[in-house]
Order: sequence, then C-alpha cells, then structure tokens
Amino acid sequence: MDASSVLSDDLSDYDVVSDPGRHSLESSIADLNTLAPSSEPPPIQEAYDKFSTIRLTANDIQANARASLGLPPAVQSTIKANKVDNRTKCIYVDGLFDMFNAGHALQLRQAKLSFPSVHLIAGVHSDELCECYGTPAAVPHLERCEILRHCRWVDEVFPDAPFQIDEQFLRERHIDYIVVEEGATVDPTCDKVRLKGYDAMKRIGKVIPTKRTMGITVMTPASFPSPGTPKSPPTVALLSDETPEPLVEF
Repeated sequence: MDASSVLSDDLSDYDVVSDPGRHSLESSIADLNTLAPSSEPPPIQEAYDKFSTIRLTANDIQANARASLGLPPAVQSTIKANKVDNRTKCIYVDGLFDMFNAGHALQLRQAKLSFPSVHLIAGVHSDELCECYGTPAAVPHLERCEILRHCRWVDEVFPDAPFQIDEQFLRERHIDYIVVEEGATVDPTCDKVRLKGYDAMKRIGKVIPTKRTMGITVMTPASFPSPGTPKSPPTVALLSDETPEPLVEF
C-alpha cells in the first residue's frame, strides 16, 4: 500500500458512517451507543416469581409500546422497512427517583426496551422543585442524579427536569416519546401539575405506558427504624467462691 492510497479521499468502504445520504457519522455512533443491552444478569428465582415486570421480554415490552401508540406490529419483511422501524427513538422519563428501588429500575428497563434502539433520558426534579410542590426528597438532587447515571438502562441524565412537560420541551430535547407508569394519571398521590403535562402529551400520542411493579418495599424517612440504645456487652457473673483479681495500676 503506497502513501497515496493511505491519504486518498475515497472513503467508499466507510459509507455506512461517512455518507450523509445513507447514515451520518453522528447517528451511526448514536445507534451504537443506544442499542438495548444484548444481555442482562439473570434475576434470582424469588424475584422472578414475585415481580411480574421482570418476566416481561423485550418483545413483550415493544409490543405493548406499539399497541399503546397505535402503531402496527413491528415489520420484519424488508430491509428498508426495518431501517425506518429501527431508527433510534429518544425516550424520556422523569421523576424524583427518591429512595431508588427495584420499581424504578424495572420502569427504566421497560423504557429502554420499548423499541429496538432507544436513547433513554432520565429527567430528575431538583430539590427546590420538590419542595415547592410539596414532595420533598430525602436524597439530595446530586446523589439522585448520580445514582441514575450508573443505572445500566439510562443513556443520559437531565438534571433540570421541569415538573410539567409540554410540546416545546419535547421539541427542544428532540424527544420522540415520554414514559409514564400505568395508573399515574389517576393516582391521587401524583402531583396535579405533573398530571396536566402527562395528559397533554397523551392527547398528542406521545405517551408510552409502562407496567407498574407491585409488591415493592417503598422506603421513606418516616419508615426507617429508629436507632436503638446501644447495649453494653453482657457481663459474666462470678461464682461465689471466686475472688476477682485486684486491679494493678502502672
């Protein structure tokens, strides 16, 4: 191979990522980074038996997402159809993510697996917003964001999540759909401001409902056991005929 061939501008062998008419470099890299994980550690049998959302396969989740959006079943007949159908979708899910638990993780799993290729953004409400709307978080905002950053399903953490989502927010962030847990819009404990945004997104067909994980232990600061009074180590009673040795000070 001579120098001219090395320095040649002919990049035809790399059209998949270099030809904007076919697939841009940025989108190719994005697709590589946002494909759903090929495998995940198997759950322990007790968890598999207890939580129905663990038993949902990627196909189950994608079928549910498509049905909820009124989309036809996934097309697998032609390469062209697959290319359009498998375009990376930008999915957004928001919340306090306070006292992060298995329910949060399993919702994020459903969000990430809702399409063959997903870029999942997790929006986290700030401490100030939580306080303002009467739902103070026990875990500081910084730590909640950091926990999500290390979740295997999350591609991006958005720390300035608004309490109410609107169409402008979706356009600015290039979001295709948002994820809302089933029953949230009729849950009396869910803030009315957030519900108003979810309802607006539902009316324009931008909401993917995820199955709620039942049986989760939800911890709150009030539910933490109070620390007990430290107990002294047990003393060993001396037999009546035993005389303790005198204490010798040096």
